[in-house]
Amino acid sequence: MEYNVENLFDCKHDSLKNDNEFLPTALRKWTYDKYRKKLIKLSKVIVAVGEEQVPDLVALCEVENEQVLTDLTRYTPLKEVGYRYLITNSPDERGIDVALLYQPGRFKVLQHRAITITPLKGQRATRDILHVSGKLITGDTLDLFICHLPSRATGARRSRPHRIHAATHLKSSCDSLMRVRVEPRILIMGDFNDPPEGFIIQEILQANIPDNTLSRKRLYNLIPSQVPGTYRYHGEWSVLDHFLISGILLDENTKFHTSQEDAAIVTFPFLLERDQKYGGYKPYRTYIGPRYNGGFSDHLPIRLDFHIK
Repeated sequence: MEYNVENLFDCKHDSLKNDNEFLPTALRKWTYDKYRKKLIKLSKVIVAVGEEQVPDLVALCEVENEQVLTDLTRYTPLKEVGYRYLITNSPDERGIDVALLYQPGRFKVLQHRAITITPLKGQRATRDILHVSGKLITGDTLDLFICHLPSRATGARRSRPHRIHAATHLKSSCDSLMRVRVEPRILIMGDFNDPPEGFIIQEILQANIPDNTLSRKRLYNLIPSQVPGTYRYHGEWSVLDHFLISGILLDENTKFHTSQEDAAIVTFPFLLERDQKYGGYKPYRTYIGPRYNGGFSDHLPIRLDFHIK
């Protein structure tokens, strides 16, 4: 699964980062009690997404540091699961990173690295991309990329060059794997801040919806535009979180494969609340502006099932 968990900060100040808004003395009054409640809520989502079993792989966006992952995996109901984790240490000025929770019995990490995005002129430093290579129980190698591309906070058009720049780094890393791997099994998860029909997905990453002419060494997007999406802004849904996979993972004749039908946006009722302003429903988020709302996140998670022979 992949989940942007909306500012999972602890309550302690990191002198090297601009995390001042998430402190007990700040305007948001981010206290340990609120932090603890959020951790419990997130653990509930992860367990619920797995249904019969917890997810083997969980990509998380907007986590502050290792401490929040330790608290999430050891001091919530997830402590019974035995998750291990990997996290980047990005130059992002707010200190938010991407991370991976994984089940060591199902996914054996072989190597991992952070792909740092050198900022364009006038651009603030952004999140690293986490690349993890691991061995599956089938004996195959799976390459994971977890990303959180630059936000749209300054406007979609104005910020697009920064997303293009980060996505180009991602595409270059994928292309390198496509050349060296005989059977490149690539799974990209994250918040792209771009819809399926957007320039980043279509032109930079060249990830289309699967069709009848699959290529093992192309990328495909498994989450099409739909309502609800994964994020809602001013009453409009959009799909900003994606699963992109290499074509070989769509080959049902292989030992480890999936399909577009196996991907879904998670819409548990407890993740939604009524939108009093625009009508309908919206993600039940933790904060609305500076006001504490007590929810889960401003994004909905996405899940993907794989078939193992």
